Amino acid sequence: MTYFSDALFSLTILSVLLSLGSNRLMTLVKIMAFQGIVVSLIPFFIEHHNEMTTGSIVFLQVMLLIKGLLIPGFMYAAVKKIKIQWEVEPIIGYHASLFAGLIFILVAAFITDRLQIHISLHEEYVHLLITAFTTLAAGLFLLMARRKAITQVIGYLMMDNGIYLVGTAVAKETHTQHVVEFGVLLDLLVCVMVMGIILHNINSSYDDVDTALLAELKDN
Repeated sequence: MTYFSDALFSLTILSVLLSLGSNRLMTLVKIMAFQGIVVSLIPFFIEHHNEMTTGSIVFLQVMLLIKGLLIPGFMYAAVKKIKIQWEVEPIIGYHASLFAGLIFILVAAFITDRLQIHISLHEEYVHLLITAFTTLAAGLFLLMARRKAITQVIGYLMMDNGIYLVGTAVAKETHTQHVVEFGVLLDLLVCVMVMGIILHNINSSYDDVDTALLAELKDN
């Protein structure tokens, strides 16, 4: 399974770099859908999950549904509704963002190497942690370096994917299989938080929670 897991790690990091260099919101949503599917599949191809239980397979399907379909679907609908296509004038430019992404990979490799000195890690887990730390850092970067609320939400979702991968690595080392499955609860929490923020802002601005009013929030 090593070749498959390494391919998934590479695809995850590639999706991170693509998201840092993209200014089209629809493209970002598609990248997040792809990343969600890849991240959800990673535990299945890790050595410890070769003998997955029925419950684990069910949770895998739930993660694929939430990360690969439901959340990107909601984001896609939101982008179509408010008719915003581009991230205009980001706080940090796209070339600088790509360079930051490369720095994140190097820093993640350094941190993982420091951890390996104190904890004996399987090579597969080393690659997993590098991918996890890179994804987590890139999500935090998007959250701070972009102006559009939707792009910031995408950054938060990327952070969630990084946290999920860190949880996967912890689950492998401690043999606590169900730790990863709590990532489902984190995803649901994200959905509830985003919905609450949107409703609060609409209500504060327009004294109404009619989502049709979102059509007025367009770029000049």
